[in-house]
Amino acid sequence: MALLTDAAIELIADGGMRALTHRAVDGRAGVPPGTTSAYLRTRQALIEAVVGRLAERDRDDLAAHDLPTGPPPPPPGPRLGAADLERLADGVAEVLDRWLSTGRSRTLARYACLLEAVHRPELRGILHHGVGPRVQSRDLLTRAGATDPDRQGDQFVAFVDGLLFDRLVGAGALTAPPPGTPASRADLAAAVRTLLRALTGS
Repeated sequence: MALLTDAAIELIADGGMRALTHRAVDGRAGVPPGTTSAYLRTRQALIEAVVGRLAERDRDDLAAHDLPTGPPPPPPGPRLGAADLERLADGVAEVLDRWLSTGRSRTLARYACLLEAVHRPELRGILHHGVGPRVQSRDLLTRAGATDPDRQGDQFVAFVDGLLFDRLVGAGALTAPPPGTPASRADLAAAVRTLLRALTGS
């Protein structure tokens, strides 16, 4: 199944949602005609499988950089100091840089699926999988001493999402260091670090 959904992700990244057909997935995956429709009979099932695969690979990336993917620890949880926030900024930057470079196709496909979710609300629950980044961000900012962690956690997620989008297709794509380089990761980390300091007063 991963072979098919990964092929579908590449198709969406190349041509948008309109490029996603069972026959096209068969061709991109190099499997016999009819294979994709045998596993995923409808277009809806195919899209849901793609969204689930995106969520799975995102979780793997976050976990690989020691970023939270599961439920927060029971309150009050361990406090986070300046060094913890530095590591958090570096980890977020590493993931963002990966999503802009080797994971660029997934990022493009994710945005296409998010737009699709405007018309298919059932996809939102899969795209915003599990506990969700907002819950995790609120917990992290609570433990870092933020004064309004619920609101600021939401702001943190919005900022990171906007930073990724800007570096992918906005003005930042033209002015920022090339993705996949140490300079790119340092630049992203500086941006995330500035935000964390502002939110926590550190």
